[in-house]
Amino acid sequence: MSDLFFYGTLRHVPLLEAVLGRSSSELSLTPATLPDHIVSAVQGQDFPMIQQADGEQSAGLFVQGLSQSDLDRLAYYEGGFDYDLRPLTVTLEDRTQAQAQVFFPEPAAWVPDGPWFLDAWVERLGDVTALAAEEEMSYFERVAPADMARSMPAIQTRAWAKLFARQRQTGDARDVSKDVIVHRHHRAYVNYFAMEEIDLQHRQHDGTMGPVLRRASLMQGSAVAVLPYDPVRDKVLLVEQFRPPVFLLEDPEPWLWEAVAGMIDPGETPEQAAHREGMEEAGITFDALHYAGGGYSSSGSSMGYLYFYVGLASLTETTMAGGLDTEGEDIRSQILPFETFIDMVDRHVFKDLQLLNLAHWLGRHRDRLRR
Repeated sequence: MSDLFFYGTLRHVPLLEAVLGRSSSELSLTPATLPDHIVSAVQGQDFPMIQQADGEQSAGLFVQGLSQSDLDRLAYYEGGFDYDLRPLTVTLEDRTQAQAQVFFPEPAAWVPDGPWFLDAWVERLGDVTALAAEEEMSYFERVAPADMARSMPAIQTRAWAKLFARQRQTGDARDVSKDVIVHRHHRAYVNYFAMEEIDLQHRQHDGTMGPVLRRASLMQGSAVAVLPYDPVRDKVLLVEQFRPPVFLLEDPEPWLWEAVAGMIDPGETPEQAAHREGMEEAGITFDALHYAGGGYSSSGSSMGYLYFYVGLASLTETTMAGGLDTEGEDIRSQILPFETFIDMVDRHVFKDLQLLNLAHWLGRHRDRLRR
């Protein structure tokens, strides 16, 4: 058995439970401090780091009696963040001292960036981090830590999408806790996107429970799609990029003209994501965003949810090098007069459903936007 001192995000008990895969009621948890150390934010990251600092002390959580399985799970979770364990002496609430293992970053792995506060982090990212850890830890002993680390941004994006989905109510009186029975839930695959399988029954329209169904879903986060529109010049801007799934379908034209679009990052609102994507993909600053609705992109096979916007902007320049190199994006843009654009829609030139949806919304609201 081992005793550990947690100074960072693992002080958040729901996250600790997700990582260990068991309830905190089974653990011995005691507030403690680590003398001669401070906890700092990490430049460009949401988690903290610990540093030696004479005369200071860092607050934390002392957890006793962790098993080898617990340590293996913690190493798996922390392994993607370049941390190692070191033995140190901590001070407990009753002022007694105890030996504990402490996670430390690899030398020079991170750059400190001022103080870090647990309460502020929990308010902003506690729920989404615990949800993401639940998915990550489901691949423990199945996917190597380094491979899992590459999928973590997408996992966090999916967790953020789940928090949004929990608030997506329209008044349906049915209760999933009573009207859906889950027999098996298996996370089958992860590599940026993920596939999950489920065996379930759901209540049918005649009131009876239906047969057990086995279904699979592509797991992805929520996204925004925004069509840039210049109401003064009456023009739209489109972006074009290569789409591997379209190529895999053996479509001979896998370069698609689309609206500006992208995933909603953890901590972002859909509107913030729309503004960010406009700048990343096309170098555009939107003066205003008009919400054009939202919905599931393919509810029979994917959890993806899309928020649609028409973004008002001054459209005078295009780009041949939009997108992020880190995501392998190669995006160009073009500006079209609205009449040319809508004629191309009517002639079925475009193949992207997001773009077509926004085209029809703009066609209905264009006069209002121009006034």
